[in-house]
Amino acid sequence: MVSLSVRLAGVELKNPVIPASGTFGYGREYAELYDLDLLGSFSWKGTTAQSRPGNPQPRIAETASGMLNAVGLQNPGIDTVIAEEVPNIAKIFHGPVIANVGGFSLQEYAENCAKLNDVEQVSILEVNISCPNVHAGGKNFGSDPRAAAEVTRTVKAVTKKRVFMKLSPNVTDIAEIARACADAGADGICLINTLLGMRIDLKTKKPLIANRTGGLSGPAVFPVAVRMVWDVYEAVQLPIIGCGGVSSAEDVCEMMLAGASAVEIGAANLRDPYACKKIIEALPGVCERLGVERIADLTGAAHG
Repeated sequence: MVSLSVRLAGVELKNPVIPASGTFGYGREYAELYDLDLLGSFSWKGTTAQSRPGNPQPRIAETASGMLNAVGLQNPGIDTVIAEEVPNIAKIFHGPVIANVGGFSLQEYAENCAKLNDVEQVSILEVNISCPNVHAGGKNFGSDPRAAAEVTRTVKAVTKKRVFMKLSPNVTDIAEIARACADAGADGICLINTLLGMRIDLKTKKPLIANRTGGLSGPAVFPVAVRMVWDVYEAVQLPIIGCGGVSSAEDVCEMMLAGASAVEIGAANLRDPYACKKIIEALPGVCERLGVERIADLTGAAHG
């Protein structure tokens, strides 16, 4: 028998498979398809202080081996999520939940995270620092080590939850950003968010996405994600949630070999809503082929 259980900063998950934020909503739709208690956890849709309608349409475009999206953090706002979505989550999933939190200022990050302090089922705050800092000319918090550290310190000061900082890959040195977050008190790191890209319609000679650019996800980004997880594992002594293009049990194991303690599944859920279920069911067989009795032993094993 293969043990699939893993730990994230003291939070025990029955397996390392976590649907990624933005691909799983708040769990409602997927709960109609299969028992969500199969999952290790799930990261809910990126949530901001106020409700957001998202970016104008079209905001999704297909690419070879992936997709572009510029949804724009569409969500009902933190107060509505706590009042309406959290009680429903408690009915459909009974494990630890990861709350993905967005913000456009330090104050917004602090207020959102403080409000989640009393939400018992939320065990980890996944703080998305790919959001633009409206007080610094729109530059993303995650693109500058000092800004990333400042968000980390701000959030840690207002919450007793574990704080995992979700990093943008659109930087020169992601290890430098991770070290800044670690030095500021982060409990873990989540990476990668989407890569910035665009497509142009040859007929109209205009960008396919109304926002012009979007985030590239799907299998095309997997090698980039593996490399960045590897770099961050060597840079910090923190648990890592690896994500980016993962679409099979083999991908999960590869990501863990690079240094991830758990793995998020994103775009694969949009292509096949049963993707996470199938991956979890396939993991024991893959581990047996690899000669592994505890999947947690894979974490970082590729590092000499």
